Amino acid sequence: MLYGEFFHNIDAKGRMNFPARMRDELGDRFCITLWSDDCLAVFSSQEWERICERIRNLPLAQASKLQHYIFPNACIVEPDKQGRILLPQNLREGVNLGKDVAVIGVMDRAEIWDKDRWLETKKGYDSKSFEERLEENGI
Repeated sequence: MLYGEFFHNIDAKGRMNFPARMRDELGDRFCITLWSDDCLAVFSSQEWERICERIRNLPLAQASKLQHYIFPNACIVEPDKQGRILLPQNLREGVNLGKDVAVIGVMDRAEIWDKDRWLETKKGYDSKSFEERLEENGI
């Protein structure tokens, strides 16, 4: 299970330190792709395979747009000895990542956000709306 919020920087070569706790959970290699909300999604190899299988089982008319968005932008990364990963330029540009990023855990995936955009998005998550969503979903 992935959880937590971490802030890091992207260096001039497009590398960033990826949180150790998340690396432990994701494994030696993981997949990164464009995702909703203008962020990148990070999946373990096992979770990535499950997503691929789900998309593979959709009718072509439903799967096509997902396939065209997710797969051309996907890449497998392996952290180096310092725990850094390389974020390809097309992914950084695809979600307008600046130098400062937020990495958040979202159960089965991590997300990489531009830090300012994440902090602004997070402001909209107040306790009242949180309580309402819990109630709506019977939690």
